[in-house]
Amino acid sequence: MIYVNQVGYVSGGVKHATISGGREFTLHKAELGGREGRAVLMGDTDVLTRDANSGEEVALIDFSGITEAGKYYFTDEKGNRSTQFTIDEDVYAPVFRDALRMFYFQRCGMELEEKYAGKYAHKACHCQKAFYLDDPERKVDLCGGWHDAGDYGRYVTAAAVALGHLLYAYEMMPDAFTEELNIPESGNGIPDLLNECRYELDWMLKMQDADGGVHHKATSMHFVGFVMPEEDDLDIAITPVSSLATADFAAITAMASRVYAAFDPVYAERLKEAAVRAGEWLSVHPEFLFKNPDEVKTGTYEDRCDADERLWAAAELYRLTKDKNYLSVLPSILELRISLTALGWGDVGGFAGMSVLTAEKGCFDEALAERFRYRWLDEADRLVKVAGENAFELALHPSEFIWGSNMVVLTNAMVLVMAHYISGKEEYLETAGYQLDYIFGRNAIDTSYVTGHGEKAFHDPHNRPTIADGIEEPIPGFVSGGANRGACDTKANAELLKGVPPMKCYADHNLSYSTNEITIYWNSPLVFTLAYMMTFFADQEA
Repeated sequence: MIYVNQVGYVSGGVKHATISGGREFTLHKAELGGREGRAVLMGDTDVLTRDANSGEEVALIDFSGITEAGKYYFTDEKGNRSTQFTIDEDVYAPVFRDALRMFYFQRCGMELEEKYAGKYAHKACHCQKAFYLDDPERKVDLCGGWHDAGDYGRYVTAAAVALGHLLYAYEMMPDAFTEELNIPESGNGIPDLLNECRYELDWMLKMQDADGGVHHKATSMHFVGFVMPEEDDLDIAITPVSSLATADFAAITAMASRVYAAFDPVYAERLKEAAVRAGEWLSVHPEFLFKNPDEVKTGTYEDRCDADERLWAAAELYRLTKDKNYLSVLPSILELRISLTALGWGDVGGFAGMSVLTAEKGCFDEALAERFRYRWLDEADRLVKVAGENAFELALHPSEFIWGSNMVVLTNAMVLVMAHYISGKEEYLETAGYQLDYIFGRNAIDTSYVTGHGEKAFHDPHNRPTIADGIEEPIPGFVSGGANRGACDTKANAELLKGVPPMKCYADHNLSYSTNEITIYWNSPLVFTLAYMMTFFADQEA
């Protein structure tokens, strides 16, 4: 069997596939209509080696020399045919657009009209007032924001991380975001990525108290069943303030203030005031504050340390205000043993690194910038080494196939493209591309982990609207959580997956929440990585 990137390969880029169970291969260029095509490359690979992630005997196929645009597929010596894929200059544009539009489909509190949502239109949802868990008589309008995942909860920490991926992408690659996305705000003179992010930011602003503290989440007391969002009539509870939420909020509103200043100075100032208030709250609450209420059974987004969140907040608040009190916080946090490259919801130290490494010249002390640069390149070197040890060129060890492993794959890709951004070293960009290959189907289950993109794209996500809307096809552009060696649901669990290699611990079933859920912060690193790749190759062609 031969596994490929089912979305395709950029004409001028590196092109690798993975062969399993044999060494001989033939690459065919498909005729019009997908009929049998002519052979354009034949060969055999190096000796097969056992891959611990997939449990298969595999080898690498390099077909980078094939650059003619068109549709292609492989066959192996046994006659097995790979999925079809495209070679073209702009192969990622369709999946990039859909990955971006995913956030519109996650909107809460408004009708998704047919002229924007097509057949996935639905009525407004969750417009009732929410109550504060620690003061039930106090109620507030919390309409808006994005549903976080396959359920209808909204979480500040998760929101900040998704916004971080997206807003850093915009700052670094603004030319990737010029196309309108057919959302209600399209045509207002502001890039649609920023229009979409503002919808989430407006909700986050509602989660802040007057003293600057930010409440952790707004959800029902337990997960609702598989109903459309407008049919969810459960009461919405607002959980208490946490230092995690407040620090993430401070970081992302400070950053957003900088980004939106060019388009809406009044809004930018509002964001700045909110960020500063959150920073002041953090300064008078140096202790770690978080406890998910026992009676609330929805996602916790819990953490045992808020040092990385405070690091990100301090970096962004200093970059915005130039107040040296924020700068003085950084050295003491940097002495702690926290990751300075992590870009997930639980560990956000990498966002501080991105802030420092992308800042205007002279903003941060060069010694501080060099510290982040060294750590970033060191991690990128590690990822290149791991990827080079297997024929899938995946930068994961078997133990890293966890809940949301595809987020790990995609944030690893972000680390690699950032390393390329600051160094220009080609192997970082190439290895980032191999992580996209994995997401788009170059994996041992021969599955593209993005709905609607790839001949064998996953089809049945754990996502309530997809289950309840009665439509066969899922909304395109959603990223699956991916293989999970610790899967724990009825369709993928320890008993069912006993003896199954980590890369194959996956079920494309809507009840497999531990392998096949969707969420905003699995899509956002895909958007970042694709934006970088598309910008780089467009510049190469210019």
